[in-house]
Amino acid sequence: MGLTAVRGGRLSDEVVAQLEGLIAAGEWPVGTKIPPEPALAAALGVGRNTVREAVRALEHAGLLEPRRGDGTYVRATSDLGAALLRRARRTDALHVLAVRASLERDAAAVAAVERTEADVAAIHAALAARRAAAADRAAFVAADVVFHRAVVAATHNPVLVDLYAGLTEALERTVAEVHAHDDDPAAFPGHDELAAAIAAGDPDAARAAADSYLGAARAIVEGER
Repeated sequence: MGLTAVRGGRLSDEVVAQLEGLIAAGEWPVGTKIPPEPALAAALGVGRNTVREAVRALEHAGLLEPRRGDGTYVRATSDLGAALLRRARRTDALHVLAVRASLERDAAAVAAVERTEADVAAIHAALAARRAAAADRAAFVAADVVFHRAVVAATHNPVLVDLYAGLTEALERTVAEVHAHDDDPAAFPGHDELAAAIAAGDPDAARAAADSYLGAARAIVEGER
């Protein structure tokens, strides 16, 4: 898609529309650092003040997040995702697990039916990264989230993908809580089985695998209350 020179209309609105388009199309995924103001201004053919106004509008909408001394990052792919992200920050881990159960059980089954070879490769790569990161708690949490998002992406349902993206921060918190005292987090049940079921195109086994890890996670969180 890329950026094109802005012509006519209210320039900042046109810039907002182009940046939103890149985010929605996945060319700037959640977590991506966007180009700096000078680069955006040059690509769009507008002044830096116009770019700054557009970026601030998207920050207020919750799609972008400024990080002091580092730059601006994509925070959500839509207004809906941004709203979910704000709400999830104030949510209890058990509530997050209940929502995950509602989404991930069906997502696992649908992924087993709709997945492509590329999806299967992405899921297995994420699973391998999850195993490799077991000794580093922060890296493991990030890798685990990537694995679950790869499963949801394999459904090819853009609404579900967007909903799930809005839970990313809450998902990270619950994964960290579940594995806070786990000596071997990569051995947590259900993940290898889920990847295998999706690859085999078995929706019932995929749903059962999701039930396995979600049930184990809930038991840990309830046991610590």
